[in-house]
Amino acid sequence: MVDERAQRIAEFIAPLRVEPGRKVKLHKDFDPRLHSSTVSRKKEGREILQTGIALLADYQARLAAQDTYGVLLCLQALDAGGKDGTIRHVMSGVNPQGVHVSGFTVPSAEELDHDYLWRYAARLPARGDIGIFNRSHYEEVLVVRVHPELLDRQKLPPESRKRIWHRRYREINDWERYLTDNGFRVLKVFLNLSYDEQRRRFLRRIDEPDRNWKFSAADVRERRRWKDYQKAFSEMLSRTSTPWAPWYVVPADRKWFARICTAAILAHTLIEIDPRFPTVDADTRAQLAAARAELMAQAPASANGRTTHRPTAAAGAGRA
Repeated sequence: MVDERAQRIAEFIAPLRVEPGRKVKLHKDFDPRLHSSTVSRKKEGREILQTGIALLADYQARLAAQDTYGVLLCLQALDAGGKDGTIRHVMSGVNPQGVHVSGFTVPSAEELDHDYLWRYAARLPARGDIGIFNRSHYEEVLVVRVHPELLDRQKLPPESRKRIWHRRYREINDWERYLTDNGFRVLKVFLNLSYDEQRRRFLRRIDEPDRNWKFSAADVRERRRWKDYQKAFSEMLSRTSTPWAPWYVVPADRKWFARICTAAILAHTLIEIDPRFPTVDADTRAQLAAARAELMAQAPASANGRTTHRPTAAAGAGRA
């Protein structure tokens, strides 16, 4: 049953994966409105998402108990791409103690006094945890590439600016390989939103009072650079989708479908890790048996033959 489920998930997400070495032209290669022929309606999507959430909860418990691997999910998208909603829905059923979400905005003065990966490395998940980057180290080859004037704030020596994007792709790939070699799986999801759908979502944020707080005039200014961002995203996908840390391009015009895809990608990674609950040795089993016998002996028999738990005065005093 598990093998069949894993196979179905793998087949479902295969069209979304950017094969390493592939040259991507985002506007031609990936359709933001795409959806699966097997999941064509929102109602069906809700049911499948709930199944996926239950699967994630099970595997997250195993991941935490094994305490050997960690998982880093990087979410990238343009404004209004649906990152926050995706995180909220996909992770709704997991133990919040084992999930840590980090958002990255304009770097602080302290962060600018370090190398560009420093602030991201400081937020990496621990073993047994799932870390989510809402925007990630890829901002350093996206927004910084579209706005190269931001490099001035990074205090780079002049020689470091030569072939800077080529070098940063290599450094990011090497860093992700290092993480993978040390037991931290890196999966990367780009929520691919269409130009027209972004316009509709922006208008909704303007027209609906309870959404006004989500809109900024800067969003429209960035939208004017749409072609620049599409080029930067295409280059990023082409240069940094690797066998150890592949990119997945998720159609994001339908929010419900984007959430299903993201849940499936995360579930696929956890299934591949296949974390197991730890087993105990013979000595520990003997200690467990002795503890169980002692606890059973402490339960007095009730009138109907069943046992009930009644703490003794001494036990209560000890807790006090």
